[in-house]
Amino acid sequence: MKKISFLFMIAGAIFLSIGGYQLFKTKAAEKESLKEVNELLNSSDEHAVTNPNDFSPSPNEKVGKLQIPSIDAELAIVEGTDPEDLAEGVGHYSESAYPEQNDQIVLSGHRDTVFRSLGDVKLGDTFTIQLPHGDYTYEMVDSKIVAADDTSIIKSTAPDEELIISTCYPFSYIGDAPDRYIIYAKPIKTN
Repeated sequence: MKKISFLFMIAGAIFLSIGGYQLFKTKAAEKESLKEVNELLNSSDEHAVTNPNDFSPSPNEKVGKLQIPSIDAELAIVEGTDPEDLAEGVGHYSESAYPEQNDQIVLSGHRDTVFRSLGDVKLGDTFTIQLPHGDYTYEMVDSKIVAADDTSIIKSTAPDEELIISTCYPFSYIGDAPDRYIIYAKPIKTN
């Protein structure tokens, strides 16, 4: 019996070590992505996009920053929503628009990394997307919970611009969460 207990303790320690390493690795990747994005936004590139309709980044490219003041979050935006993209920051769904492209903008992230505190955001709170060609602020107007396989929220809203932010739900769920938490936000200011 002591041997079985000892084996369970060893197995538990191994699983905790693997989880800790993965969390450390993800945090390091997020920090590096944010550093790259800050350098991008602070550089004065003479070849920068001046027409927002011409903004079309490559997969896994770091494109900007998402700021959520109410939860003190500053997160890199990465083009794409594949697992390797989401390991580096907030993923931009590549088939959606960007600010000033007059359609739906979809950003996604993991609830246990970049969007750990997203449930604390309330109606009226703001989100700012910073891109090389400008800053765009949105106000939260609604939220809802949908099934994980419900893709009906991703749709054209043209000519109206709408920001959708999604993450897994419930926030405290262990494993693959069965639902998605969706935030809807409308533009309030552009610079």
